[in-house]
Amino acid sequence: MTTDLLVDVASGALLLVGSALALVAAIGLVRFPDVLTRMHAATKPQTLGLLLVLAGLALRVRDPGALTIIALVALFQLVTAPVSAHMVARAAFRTGIANTSRLERNDLNDLNDA
Repeated sequence: MTTDLLVDVASGALLLVGSALALVAAIGLVRFPDVLTRMHAATKPQTLGLLLVLAGLALRVRDPGALTIIALVALFQLVTAPVSAHMVARAAFRTGIANTSRLERNDLNDLNDA
């Protein structure tokens, strides 16, 4: 096997696995019952899926300008997804939308009593 063929296969595999994870995240958004589980589905597999798609794309594209943009997209995704998930969970908890009966540990309970 040549090196180009190996790179193509690896790129295709990363693109397929990343797309599958993004699909799982979308299905989780529709199927999960409450805000906290939907938030988990929106951030965890979606972020990993996007990073795998970007890695597959980076293997195919060899232009330094495009690789810089791919790296910036990955960085912004890693920075913004946890912050937005935290803010959505905090807002859901404060407004009472979150189903707290299913939580094993509730560190924010003391904050609501004050």
